[in-house]
Amino acid sequence: MKEFLDLDKRDREILSILEKYPEMSQSEMAEKLKISQPSVSARIYKLKKKGALSHVVGMNLKKVGLYMAKVDVIANNTSSVLDIFKDCPYFLNGLIVSGKHNLCLFFIGEDIATLEAIVDGHLRSNPLVRGAEVSIVIATMKDLVMPIKMNFDRSDKPPCGNGCNCEDCAHHITNRCLGCPVTNSYNGKIWK
Repeated sequence: MKEFLDLDKRDREILSILEKYPEMSQSEMAEKLKISQPSVSARIYKLKKKGALSHVVGMNLKKVGLYMAKVDVIANNTSSVLDIFKDCPYFLNGLIVSGKHNLCLFFIGEDIATLEAIVDGHLRSNPLVRGAEVSIVIATMKDLVMPIKMNFDRSDKPPCGNGCNCEDCAHHITNRCLGCPVTNSYNGKIWK
């Protein structure tokens, strides 16, 4: 059973400050809250241990100009579909959800055509997938910072294991896909 979060007023103040000023030092926070720096440090440690506070490094998608796709999927085996993308640099996250669409996937890319090629080549053609609807995110209300896989081993074959190399892919051949950043066929700029 999950432990009850049990946040007190000070914990909520610390979380609120870190939300607005993530780079604020513990000393500055202690001064603002009128408590000692070791007290702030202990509370931050406790919040991290409980999972109420986490440090994520990523790119601000709004500022770097990457496109994001939300793909709602009807899958026969959600875990198997998620497994396809576990090492994909374009893949942000996947959620198993209730409802008609039982899987929601998030991808980023330098252009919309590459995102569409991912969906066509890895989802719509997959026998485990009964349907996939793509929505391109037009705007976000707030900055959206997401961890993006930048470090991976180069390979001749893409990590998705779909059996197709970029050189043989119709989307890549017709310049409708930038190719997989893991391979030498990649024609984009982010992962060069």
